Amino acid sequence: MRLFVAVVPPDAQGTELDAAIGAREEQLRWVPPQQWHLTLVFCGEVGERVVPELTERLARAATRTDAFPLSLNGGGSFPKQADRARVLWTGLHGDTATLARLAERCAAAARRSGISLEDRAFRPHLTIARARRDAADVRDYVTRLSTYAGTPWQVESIRLVHSTLGSKVHHATLAEFPLVRYQA
Repeated sequence: MRLFVAVVPPDAQGTELDAAIGAREEQLRWVPPQQWHLTLVFCGEVGERVVPELTERLARAATRTDAFPLSLNGGGSFPKQADRARVLWTGLHGDTATLARLAERCAAAARRSGISLEDRAFRPHLTIARARRDAADVRDYVTRLSTYAGTPWQVESIRLVHSTLGSKVHHATLAEFPLVRYQA
């Protein structure tokens, strides 16, 4: 199973972002708003027998983190040259330090469960669209989103998500873990 761990923004924040994006060009493959998420850890292909241990460890990681405020904010592309972009994204504002610690805890949970993760820096963002081919010019979208500041919300949980690829990508939440501060 192809798994990732994510924070999912509330529907109201998705609706705001959707309105800010405006008209969508066909040069991009747009991520449907109901699939928008902030990936904390991409686990990749994981055997079903690993899922119970991963679930237990993620639940423990969540109990060590207080709920925290975030908002969707601004926009950009990967790579940074928006005229040759592969990905269009919106960024985050708020307690990104806690978000980064949460991502580290989730990555540690995955590694302790025997999952081999890519060694790359955590770059918090929400992917809005991907280029259909090699690259796309997303300068207009980056400009449009440059002043975007969404309404803040409290991140109160994380999700373990099963992603099925195909002509239509499907995401199914396997488990949701409330953030509850660990009491020593």
